[in-house]
Amino acid sequence: MAAGARQANLIADGVYRCGTELVNWYVVDDGGRLTIVDCGAKGYWPQFDKVLEELGRSRDDVAAVVLTHGHMDHVGFAERLRSETGVPVYVHEADEQMVVTGKIQKTEGSMLPHLRHPFAWKMIAHLVRNGASIDKVKELTTYTDGERLDVPGRPLVIHTPGHSHGHCALQFENVLFAGDGVVTLHALNGSRGPQLPPDAFSVDMAQTLDSVGRLPESPVIACGHGDPWTDGTEALVSRVRQAASA
Repeated sequence: MAAGARQANLIADGVYRCGTELVNWYVVDDGGRLTIVDCGAKGYWPQFDKVLEELGRSRDDVAAVVLTHGHMDHVGFAERLRSETGVPVYVHEADEQMVVTGKIQKTEGSMLPHLRHPFAWKMIAHLVRNGASIDKVKELTTYTDGERLDVPGRPLVIHTPGHSHGHCALQFENVLFAGDGVVTLHALNGSRGPQLPPDAFSVDMAQTLDSVGRLPESPVIACGHGDPWTDGTEALVSRVRQAASA
C-alpha cells in the first residue's frame, strides 16, 4: 500500500476522502451504491478493497468511476477497477485521448523552476513509486459540460478547462469536486490554502483562473491535492484570485 495511506475520512454526508497526504481520491455513497471520483495514482490500488471494507461495502456496490480529468494521479487505478469489475469509467470528451493513449497534453510551464523546492522532489518520488504514467483505460464513457451523470449522486458536470483541456468540476448535492482546477496543497512547493495548480502540470494558467469563476456555491469543496475547503465558494474564489495576483 502507498506510504502514508489514510483511512477513509468522512467529509460530508456519504462522501469520503481517501488516498494519501499528497493525492486524494473519493467515494460517494448514495444509498449503498458508490461512485468513485478520481482514482489517485495507480499504485493506490491496494487501498481500494481496504476502503470498501472500512465502509462496509463491496465491489458489487461500485456503480461508476468519474474522473475530473485525465492526468495520471487521477486516472490511477481506474483501468484495473474497470477490467476487474466492469464498472464504466467517465471522463470529459476533451480528455478522452489522453486517457486512452496515455499521451499528456502540452503544459504551459516547466518543472525546472520548481525543482528548487524540496517538496517537489517529495511529490516526484511519491508518484514514481506509485506509477508515474497513465494506466490507459481501454473503454471510456465521455461526458460534456452541463450533463447530469446517471451515476450514484447524479453529479452535474461543470467544464473548467485550463489545467487540462477536458478538466471538469463535479457538483454533487453536498460536495463540489474541483479536481485540480483549484487545490489547497500546491503539488510542487507544498504551500497550503486555495490556489491554482502548478503551471508545470497545466495547459493554460489564464484559462484555469477564468474557470474558477464557473464554480458554483457549495458547503464543501474537495480537491485533488489538499484538505477540503468548507468556507464557501465565494471565499475560495477570492483567495485563489488573490494568490494568483501575488
